[in-house]
Amino acid sequence: MTRRRDARRRAIDILIQADLTHRAPEAVLDELASLGEKIPTFTEELVRGVAARLPELDGMIGEHAEGWTVPRMAVVDRTLLRVACHEMLHREDVPIAVAIDEAVEAAKELSTEDSGRFVNGLLGRIARERAGRG
Repeated sequence: MTRRRDARRRAIDILIQADLTHRAPEAVLDELASLGEKIPTFTEELVRGVAARLPELDGMIGEHAEGWTVPRMAVVDRTLLRVACHEMLHREDVPIAVAIDEAVEAAKELSTEDSGRFVNGLLGRIARERAGRG
């Protein structure tokens, strides 16, 4: 695994923990840091970026999720989608294809059997729409 992939996975873990415990992602980050955990810069940037743009990200995910609402999605799936959408929209250093591939691979490893296809389809719709605008 690459360092960036490890940092992304750590961000996903932190965001899932925040979602499950109904805490602000920044609070989870701060708690981990206070316990002496070294948080990679990329991890912190992803967590803070997703937290700062949560309504925008959830709105975009909800618009493109056919037959699903964001709250009904599995915690892991919605977290992966939030991170990937943040990267696609706000991280020029992350190619769109990489954001999608990383999310799909994580879905296959961390979520249900169907999650990889679900995440790929939804992110593909978002990417196609964005490409049509540009």
